[in-house]
Amino acid sequence: MLINKLDNVDINLEDGHKYALRDIKCGEDIIKYGNPIGHAVCDIKKGEHVHTHNVKTNLSGNLEYSYEPKFYDTPASPTDRTFMGYVRENGDVGIRNEIWIVNTVGCVNKIAQKLSELTGAKYFPHPFGCSQLGDDQTVTQKILRGMVNHPNAAGVLVLGLGCENNNIDVFKKVLGDYNPDRVKFLNTQDHDDDIAAGVELINELKEYAAKFERTPVPVSKLRIGLKCGGSDGYSGITANPLVGRLSDKVISHGGSCVLTEVPEMFGAEHLLMQRCESEEVFNKTVKLINDFKDYYTRHNQVIYENPSPGNKKGGITTLEEKSLGCVQKGGLSKVVDVLDYGDILTKNGLSLLNGPGNDIVAITNLMAAGVHIILFTTGRGTPVGAPVPTVKIATNHSLAERKANWIDFDASPTLNGDPLNDELFEYVISVAEGRETRNEINNYREISIFKDGVTL
Repeated sequence: MLINKLDNVDINLEDGHKYALRDIKCGEDIIKYGNPIGHAVCDIKKGEHVHTHNVKTNLSGNLEYSYEPKFYDTPASPTDRTFMGYVRENGDVGIRNEIWIVNTVGCVNKIAQKLSELTGAKYFPHPFGCSQLGDDQTVTQKILRGMVNHPNAAGVLVLGLGCENNNIDVFKKVLGDYNPDRVKFLNTQDHDDDIAAGVELINELKEYAAKFERTPVPVSKLRIGLKCGGSDGYSGITANPLVGRLSDKVISHGGSCVLTEVPEMFGAEHLLMQRCESEEVFNKTVKLINDFKDYYTRHNQVIYENPSPGNKKGGITTLEEKSLGCVQKGGLSKVVDVLDYGDILTKNGLSLLNGPGNDIVAITNLMAAGVHIILFTTGRGTPVGAPVPTVKIATNHSLAERKANWIDFDASPTLNGDPLNDELFEYVISVAEGRETRNEINNYREISIFKDGVTL
């Protein structure tokens, strides 16, 4: 399969790997998706396998960029389409009406689990909040603040120990204003029977949550997170372009989408920079890319130490190749904003979100930014899920069949010319209206928070 007329490799649809369309000389760029994905380290004959044994990355350190906007016409959609969601008292819209237990510290993980088992409230264990300093503690607090304020949670119990750095009194200063009917607090050291106290508070939250019912809300209120993990040679051909078309469609309805995994923009960042709606957003994007490269070099790591072993087995050779497939999830819409850790999504359109490609950290970042649903493409398969519905989209039919207990949607028919645009859009609407994803059915819900500093 030839993806772009400029390419000098094509894709074997049997395994997703690349093969030379013509003789390629040592040092010559390997072109896929119409862009370089690395260079040949030896002469490659026509028809030969093109992979890690004869290709190396072109990536290096920080680059200088110039703002050269290039915008695309994306299909317009009627803005009167609605879905059935929960309108909160502050005007936010949720697609679930759950009770969440949000820990200020990892020390109370097992108490949260016991409360969840007794009440049905959702809990999300993590090891953070104690003995953290500086930026690490700030990031932890911002991510947990995003959880507490997430509109998919009708009610929240903030569960603390009492002696942690991020104790409830400290966390309240970060949290800011809150509705005391919706958010309750429990310091477990303050109660002889912390379990009984927690059950009582959760029952109060359940009574509050029961007042909400689904009502029609416009699709413009929908917020979608975009993520890939366990990618393979089909990711940039099937699932990621499909999600990109879905992203454009949601945005055309006035909705919002968020693309993260900054290291998986390296080598494709120029495509995103061309679509920045203003020079201000362009400058933020440049800083996003170069700051993450600085993070790598600060820890004496090369910026191209990616893709993973599973990615390589699936046919992905270099980080540029992975990135050029990855960014397709963002479609062709303009980039309207750049968000940092713990920032809340505020603008309709496509936003970029700071953070690594690590699956659990990335889906946690997306959730904390306020997305209702995460579209997660995968070619190798993964069960991981966020606190919000996490739609697993298979890049190939074999995976969709073998791991039906993980996979929600099969993108492989796009190889045969079926775009699946309407099918995926209607599926997303059905999830917004209550259809459970596999991670919800399996209760696979995890969080992890980015860490880059000292723990005492």
